Amino acid sequence: MNMQGKRLMVIGGAGFVGSHIVDQLLAEQPAEVIVYDNFVRGTRANVQQAASDPRVRVVNASITDIPTLRREMDGVDGVFHLAALWLGECVDTPRAAVDVNIVGTYNVIEAARDLGVKRVVYSSSASVYGDAISVPMTEEHPFNNRTMYGATKIAGEQMFRAIYEQTKLPYVGYRYMNIYGPRMDYKGTYVSVIMRVLDRIAEGKAPVIFGDGSQSYDFVFVTDIARANLHGMKADVADEFFNIGLGVRTTINEMVDMLLELTGSNLKPEYKPQEKMFVQHRIGSTEKAERLLGFKANVPLIDGLREVVQWRISQGLQLKLAERNR
Repeated sequence: MNMQGKRLMVIGGAGFVGSHIVDQLLAEQPAEVIVYDNFVRGTRANVQQAASDPRVRVVNASITDIPTLRREMDGVDGVFHLAALWLGECVDTPRAAVDVNIVGTYNVIEAARDLGVKRVVYSSSASVYGDAISVPMTEEHPFNNRTMYGATKIAGEQMFRAIYEQTKLPYVGYRYMNIYGPRMDYKGTYVSVIMRVLDRIAEGKAPVIFGDGSQSYDFVFVTDIARANLHGMKADVADEFFNIGLGVRTTINEMVDMLLELTGSNLKPEYKPQEKMFVQHRIGSTEKAERLLGFKANVPLIDGLREVVQWRISQGLQLKLAERNR
């Protein structure tokens, strides 16, 4: 779908990923971008600059509020659905996870179907896979999830599939790997280590690594994720799920070493026993997204982490950037 002159809704648009989608959408010359967010985790600061654009309208509401959701979606051409409780919240409040991530997602699907939305891009998660049985994981990897968060994302995927079978509501779904970048917070279980390492460095304390640091993940920069969402809205393919990642294996040890280098720190990591059992290895195949969406992430981890460090400095964190000879 060509987004020029279209009305687009970003549900969860004030959040970490959603706000970057809003920023990139404005370059597509839409008629209107509706930022739909209840501001439980999203922030006004994330969309402050975008909201100064007359094409952007911010709506403070939840996907559990059916009348407001349907009123705001009426006449919308495309929807990006990102709103969800995250992993830790799903552990602490599983019934809320069902209400928001499952029932709320069905509210979005139902409204999009009834109101004639032309296309939906749904944010699922690589959490549906659980620990990797094989690496890199293709989209055919079994659902090996053992978390409430992953369960709600699987439910969302299956609802989209079922409604497509009945009504052909055009959609694509994305299984994100480990997203990081400016505006990130401390609630992403596998990327919050970035923020906590920077906190420790700022305090002159050794970064803490839980376990032996050999845990490996696919870290993908948030602007790449936003660009993938735009690709999904423009694409002709429907009823498909895609891994969205860089496709590069990075251990926690390697990532912490990069942050120490970028900040010019000579601190050494401190190792502590793993407190909780999380996924230990997760790297996604990017072949399907490249082939069917024409999308490939292109921000190397070292460059993305450099931007995170610079962003944290702009937020008032006292860090000294290391001079890098390239």
